[in-house]
Amino acid sequence: MTSSLLEVRGLAVTYGGVVEALRGIDLTVERGSVVALLGSNGAGKTTLLRALSGTLRLHRGKVESGSIHYQGTDITKRDTAAGVASGLVQVPEGRRIFTRLTVEENLRAGGLGARDKSGREQAQARVFEMFPVLAQRRGQRAGLLSGGEQQMLAIGRGLMAGPELLLLDEPSLGLAPRIIGQIGEVVREINNQGVSVLLVEQNATMALGVADTAFVLDVGKVSLSGPAAELAQTDAVQRLYLGHGAEAPAHADPLAKADPARPRKTLSRWTA
Repeated sequence: MTSSLLEVRGLAVTYGGVVEALRGIDLTVERGSVVALLGSNGAGKTTLLRALSGTLRLHRGKVESGSIHYQGTDITKRDTAAGVASGLVQVPEGRRIFTRLTVEENLRAGGLGARDKSGREQAQARVFEMFPVLAQRRGQRAGLLSGGEQQMLAIGRGLMAGPELLLLDEPSLGLAPRIIGQIGEVVREINNQGVSVLLVEQNATMALGVADTAFVLDVGKVSLSGPAAELAQTDAVQRLYLGHGAEAPAHADPLAKADPARPRKTLSRWTA
């Protein structure tokens, strides 16, 4: 294997042994990078994340062929707990926070599988620094937070596990355009802190604006891949993802990575 952090080769997945969800997927995440995974509903994006995080069998899914290597180790059949312990952490679609627990209790739950047990307080301090509103509402029930605040909490809970690779599944889903732009800034900040990110998104403008590399899934197969800035210029991506009806914040820049000399945005602390 190479020095890549994550390598997926020839991955094929079925549900119930009948429905073919992924067909021969090849995907690489280099250390220190942000990789965007684009595609319409039903393209196989969430199935791929389930395979990576070890939750596929919970949904009656099965890897029929291919392999997943993380840090040079084959994790194709590894369970979720082992993945988290090795630094592979997923923030699922729909937030999935514990609504009856407080903000702080949710964060503590996220730290239970952390590799460095002694670093939980420092991890929580970093989450509160990134999301000050969570610090202000640390004793409040999570179910009483706004949609944007719940997404902050879901991301913060994932960070509590001390990830080396963070899998973000549709973090902008159902949120206002202003909040979507802030999510892009949060992804940049997380990456600047040394965490690699695999970002699954339907909002291509935001995703391509923060990613180094992008892959486009179409009916279970990779139809396009390459540098994010270059894909943003292609006719297919322009037409399908950045064209008519594209929902994007006014300040989003899909070519933000195109110029290496261009200064990167700093995170304007998310207060939602």
